[in-house]
Amino acid sequence: MPTPYLSAEQVRAAERATGHLLTDGTLMRRAAYGVAQAVAAELNRSGGCYGRSVGLVVGAGDNGGDALYAGSFLARRGVAVSAILLSPERVHRGGLDALRTSGGVVVEHLPSRLDVVVDGVVGIGGRGGLRPAAAQVFAGVGGQTTVVAVDLPSGVDADTGEVHDPAVCADVTVTFGAYRNAHLLAAPQCGRVVLVDIGLPGTLGIAGTPLLRSLTDAEVGEIWPVPGPADDKYSQGVIGIIAGSHRYPGAAILCTGAAVAATSGMTRYVGSAHAEVVSHWPEVVAVPDLADAGRVQAWVIGPGAGTDDAALGVLREILATDLPVLVDADALTLVSANPDLVRGRTAPTLLTPHAGEFARLTGDEVGADRVTAVTGLARDWEVSVLLKGRITLISDPAGRVYGNDAGSSWAATAGAGDVLSGIAGSLLAAGLEPAVAGAAAARMHARAAAIASDGSPIGASALLGAVRPAIRGYRAIWDNGRR
Repeated sequence: MPTPYLSAEQVRAAERATGHLLTDGTLMRRAAYGVAQAVAAELNRSGGCYGRSVGLVVGAGDNGGDALYAGSFLARRGVAVSAILLSPERVHRGGLDALRTSGGVVVEHLPSRLDVVVDGVVGIGGRGGLRPAAAQVFAGVGGQTTVVAVDLPSGVDADTGEVHDPAVCADVTVTFGAYRNAHLLAAPQCGRVVLVDIGLPGTLGIAGTPLLRSLTDAEVGEIWPVPGPADDKYSQGVIGIIAGSHRYPGAAILCTGAAVAATSGMTRYVGSAHAEVVSHWPEVVAVPDLADAGRVQAWVIGPGAGTDDAALGVLREILATDLPVLVDADALTLVSANPDLVRGRTAPTLLTPHAGEFARLTGDEVGADRVTAVTGLARDWEVSVLLKGRITLISDPAGRVYGNDAGSSWAATAGAGDVLSGIAGSLLAAGLEPAVAGAAAARMHARAAAIASDGSPIGASALLGAVRPAIRGYRAIWDNGRR
């Protein structure tokens, strides 16, 4: 099943349901041991634990208690542990006693050279940025020091993923029982997330249905359409592409090429760039006029297609069909001025805006709470919405949200959105529902960008060239999991 992410209140509900495990401190000690193990793993990467130095930045409440108990475990393993208490009058007394008993010390200022700093300032209940005292401590942490956050980097909102200023930027975040929304929504700030099992039985049943989830690698491989024994080019899905122009053929070439790479069905192209498209992709059936397009199972319309009256007329005709339609780029500009073209459309509809296009569609900026923004548009217009970004969010009209962390920003290059539209459109034509098609396409698109870049800048053509290897990789993950 997809990986779920929980709100702060859902996490609290799951913890309360454990009863005495919460009240007698068992959950805290389990969490602290998990933090200690994660810190030890970081130390072991570069020489082991004994004689190494770890600093704790300790706030009030349970998050600080986790850090203090973790420090006590590390001190017993020969680590020099020093703790700075930001709120001495509200420190977790049990954790502080455990630290001191194990040989850890409380200091006014952290040592200048530390191997690891543990962020135990605030947890899921934190609001706003770091207070001045905490900000000053982290400002003095050297660039070679590994930062390990307890539950969440302090200064990051647990539910929205908003990164306040200032906030901790963690190399590793250790969390407990279930992922929090921010672990996806603020993934770059969280670093590598380590999930520790602390014994929250039936977490999802207790906490309720998660709003936010992400597809796993194996799920993407499983749902990706591949031809079966009885399939032909029509049964696998025929996608129609309306993009680009004779004068600006790039969008047409990239979008149709992505559709060809993504599935084994059939790709049709309509537009004045038909000759250029065929010169690059001879397998595409390309015609200049919509009347000659032939039968398709879904449409992609908009990338580089123009915003004049003729383009608007074609868009109206496409949206008047009962076929799935992906609306992107120039077509989104037209829709922003003519929202009734898609509002309440009964056939599957997927809008794929970036932040600027989203603002034109809604009249409002996306803002810090991107989940609320994308679900609001999807619900109000009764369509599915894919909001592009390093963290791409896809919502259906019912408010179910898929998220995908690209893991990098290599796909932030001209033409990459045209490739994404071709991939997602081909999945729509193969019969996937819009939100799932968008989520799977976003993940495959990100993986293709990673393969193509290999750590260096890329163009959209290189990204397109890596789509097939990306599909092959995810299919292999799923296939190996079945064995």
